[in-house]
Amino acid sequence: MSALTIEKATMNDAKILTEIMKKTFDREAKKWLSEEEAYADYNIQPPGYASIEMNKYMIKELNYYKVIIDEIIVGGIIVTVSGRSFGRIDRIFIDPIYQGKGFGSRAISLVEKEFYDVRKWELETSSRQINNHYFYKKKGYEKTFETKDEYYYTKQIKIPVEEENIVENKELSRIQYDNCDMSKAEYYQVNLKGSSFSNSNLMNSYISNCNLSHSKFQNINFRNSLIADLNLANSEILLASLGGVHFKDTDLGKENNPILFERCDLKGSKLSHCNLKDVEIQNSEITGMKIDNILVEELLEAYYQVIKG
Repeated sequence: MSALTIEKATMNDAKILTEIMKKTFDREAKKWLSEEEAYADYNIQPPGYASIEMNKYMIKELNYYKVIIDEIIVGGIIVTVSGRSFGRIDRIFIDPIYQGKGFGSRAISLVEKEFYDVRKWELETSSRQINNHYFYKKKGYEKTFETKDEYYYTKQIKIPVEEENIVENKELSRIQYDNCDMSKAEYYQVNLKGSSFSNSNLMNSYISNCNLSHSKFQNINFRNSLIADLNLANSEILLASLGGVHFKDTDLGKENNPILFERCDLKGSKLSHCNLKDVEIQNSEITGMKIDNILVEELLEAYYQVIKG
């Protein structure tokens, strides 16, 4: 049997891992998706799967492991661990030429051993990928629910009862917590709909894979925070201090709705390697603004001289 190991990926691995991920998910798309389909299946073709920048982000911010067989990188497995007890397999991919030999199964087992404190794992897969359903069930994952497009699986890891410190399946709605120490608490599959947090210390919190749609964040200190891999379509950001903020590898979503900047102070900002097709700038102060190192005011002056004849 070939020797299989997993190691934390580094930035030097980004190119080869991107190539393998693209090859893997392109093959899945060819197998399961028809050319006529109008919508994307994000389990078969995950966002940014062909982007080296997305892979660099995941290497830097997530638990990204390269799968190695006989010193050759053949795939990757990316996991998110929330707190100490809950883990999520975000992506797993094996080069198609190495598939069908149990390497994916062995990689998952090695990750579970790496995070031995995790007591519950979760993942999701496309409803179309029937082979994945059998694969995850064989690894001890149970289907928790399904939609038309996705199947959700969890795996419970048994640990000694005396080691558990858990409140589970309790009705705790409409309780007011006042001046309580809840530091380093973990929340998993908790319904917090309609809850409010006010005058509280949430510093160093980690929020992942949560539904925060229709929420409001007001008078919040987000200084030095990481906000990444989000869907902010149709949201509003008002009266915000954005000094030093870096927007990187973003897009307008599948609906392609444009961004509106209105009454914003963007002095000294820089746009680099961006698609600015059909962008409009109206009634704005552009003194010192440059495009490809050419002053815009000089370009406009030359333009007006031409049209005046």
